[in-house]
Amino acid sequence: MSVIVLTASFCLSAVLFYCYGIYAAIAFRRYPYPVNPEFHPPLTILKPLCGIDEETYTNLASFCQQYYPEYQIVFGVRDFIDPSIEIVERLIQQFPHVDISLVVKDEIIGTNLKVSNLAHAFTTAKHDILVIADSDIRVDRDYLQKIIQPLTDQGVGVVTCLYRSLAQGWVATLDGIGTATDFHTGVLVSNQLEGIKFALGSTIVIRKQVLEKIGGFKAIADYLADDFQLGYLPAQAGYKVILSNYIVDHVLGTSSLSDTIKRQIRWARCIRVSRPWGYLGLVFTYGTVFSLLLLITSGGSILGWTALVITWGMRLVMGWVVGVKVLHDPVAKKFLWLIPLRDLLHFFIWCYGFFGNTIEWRGQRMKLTHEGKLVVISI
Repeated sequence: MSVIVLTASFCLSAVLFYCYGIYAAIAFRRYPYPVNPEFHPPLTILKPLCGIDEETYTNLASFCQQYYPEYQIVFGVRDFIDPSIEIVERLIQQFPHVDISLVVKDEIIGTNLKVSNLAHAFTTAKHDILVIADSDIRVDRDYLQKIIQPLTDQGVGVVTCLYRSLAQGWVATLDGIGTATDFHTGVLVSNQLEGIKFALGSTIVIRKQVLEKIGGFKAIADYLADDFQLGYLPAQAGYKVILSNYIVDHVLGTSSLSDTIKRQIRWARCIRVSRPWGYLGLVFTYGTVFSLLLLITSGGSILGWTALVITWGMRLVMGWVVGVKVLHDPVAKKFLWLIPLRDLLHFFIWCYGFFGNTIEWRGQRMKLTHEGKLVVISI
């Protein structure tokens, strides 16, 4: 009986979370940030690059086609033979009206090589407002005009964005379903409850003075979750972090199941060390799993079937509201029915994330400290 009561309690907590997630999503969609067409301060886009795929050119080119009066793009590359250099040179030729620079420097300032690229690119930044976005992000031409709007408030130090997935292959599809209907729900709930105090790598808008106040890129050079820290540290310093209503595209290329699982484990352990209580609290959101356990432990009782139908139904409704209505995510629109399967797989990854502190990243084995910093493991 105690097992049935416990699993039923977890089902109830999950349903309550799903309901609040729906409310948070509706509230987020209802109040878009107003756009002042007269507010368009000059800014610098920093783009760290490492390698390419078939979508890299299209992704980067979208940042060169902005309807914005004055902006600079600085690409940061570590390796002089990196294939992304050829793409940047092509962009410079095809968009001569855009101020584009390329910084190639192999000096390492920390364990996170992406941050080293950002730090070197930053040295040539001309403007006081910085926009940081990963190379797998694609945007429309009104992107800069819209994401900059919260900075009309001088108390805002950082702006960040949600993203929708453009997935290729069934593995990436499962990954995208989780991002659209689960991960972003957590972000929206946090935003509704207390405002977010972290940033997402899809887009980070940060004032140069704010970056300098937290110690510059050197302050985050050893962290795995550099994007998280670029929101967390300014929040700790008293600045507001705003979640923009603008949604960017995240291009998910084809990936093997093994690589995806390794990445998910890396993220899980990263969240565990960055937000330990938040990670533990995820147990109250796995309604699809606990409703199945309740059905099994209750011997297929009416209670078990009722809990499963209600829990799965609310989970799908929440996924539809967040993924389809708010994000307009094409993966969520087409594969919403895969949510229970994705939740089951992710539950096992979540459990596995409690154990161990090593990760694999860019071909290297590293150790995560309790602060979320990276330490290379020598072989």
